Amino acid sequence: MIKISISLSVRLPDDLAKNLEDLSQTIDRSKGYIIKKAIEVYLEEYSDYLIALERLNAKDDKIISRNQMRKLLGLHG
Repeated sequence: MIKISISLSVRLPDDLAKNLEDLSQTIDRSKGYIIKKAIEVYLEEYSDYLIALERLNAKDDKIISRNQMRKLLGLHG
């Protein structure tokens, strides 16, 4: 399978650009690598957030107590 990548251009505030440059030099990685990893983490976290929000707003989801959950998991005692 051929992986196709795209090129993006973004404008960063000076302080953020400086932090990115400093980190890039500190860890000896390219700014592109750091940005790519940051986007990957953000998208994963945001996806988890959306799932949690959906579950929180689901009216048919039963909410159980901590003690009930411990019993269900066999952790009581």
